[in-house]
Amino acid sequence: MDDLTVVREFEADVAPLTDDARFAARARLRREIVRDGRPGALSRRLMLRVAVVGTATAAVAGGVVVAARHDGDGGADTSRMATMSAAELLHKAAARSRADSAGTPVPRDDQYVYTKMFITRTYVKGGKRRTWTDESWMSVDGSKPSRRQEHGKIHRDPPLGKHEVRWPPTEYAKLAEWPTDPDKLLDTLRMGLSANDKSAKASVGSDKVHEKPMSQDDIDGIAFANAVQFFVVPRIMPPGLEAATFEAVARIPGIRIDREAVDGLGRKGVAVSYPKFDFAFIFDARSYAYAGLRMKGSTADLVDGEFKHRDWYHEMRAREELGVVDRIGQRP
Repeated sequence: MDDLTVVREFEADVAPLTDDARFAARARLRREIVRDGRPGALSRRLMLRVAVVGTATAAVAGGVVVAARHDGDGGADTSRMATMSAAELLHKAAARSRADSAGTPVPRDDQYVYTKMFITRTYVKGGKRRTWTDESWMSVDGSKPSRRQEHGKIHRDPPLGKHEVRWPPTEYAKLAEWPTDPDKLLDTLRMGLSANDKSAKASVGSDKVHEKPMSQDDIDGIAFANAVQFFVVPRIMPPGLEAATFEAVARIPGIRIDREAVDGLGRKGVAVSYPKFDFAFIFDARSYAYAGLRMKGSTADLVDGEFKHRDWYHEMRAREELGVVDRIGQRP
């Protein structure tokens, strides 16, 4: 799975893609990326093209994570959450991540990252509820076939090609090169873009290229979505990187907090999202540990060149288990 990024025109109610469309978007992205996955190895024009295509490919390995406001009953612990800001929460989550990171396995490139994900989907109309428990085995360096589940359906992904990379990377050695200083990491998540740089333009549309200068809001949206992407695609983070990710997001202006969230297992939580795009992290309301992701989606049909939305739903994703194994089918 490659980078998940956003541009200003991309609203939160964008239609989810079909499997064929997702595959085509991923193929296009892979054709574009022919060099090392480090931010400095990609041209700015290519990075912004990746930003647009990456948005379309978000669901390839875990689903588009567009957050929706949750109107459930039973909020978080109000005695502690009532006045806490999103930045304060993220710093507490970072501290919890550092405390929990002791003993985290160091994966070899020839191993697999195993994940067990519990998904709850509730349809807006009628309130019908569906659940899935998905298990996935993702090749650490992409050199082997991977097997993943999405809503119970098994997908078998081929190895990456000779010049194909993942962004952000999943290889432990490459992640170990990423900065754990929050300010430096935020610049990396922003892909080195600057609103003052006239070359920072967004390419919009699949057939026609329309370019317009990016605002700082656009670039901060890219940074937030890249941070979320660390959790959409399974990977083992080197010590300090997950914590630094939360601290980097805490530095993004405009991040917001939702104190009445729940995770996929129904546990009380608190969500952090970014305006307009609403990609959301969920953290445990009491321990501040990372709990999962939240999204809003729909089924969409292409009619006369326009998407017609139906069957809107809210979805919660809770990560139940993360580990390292030697082969597909093996569990930690």
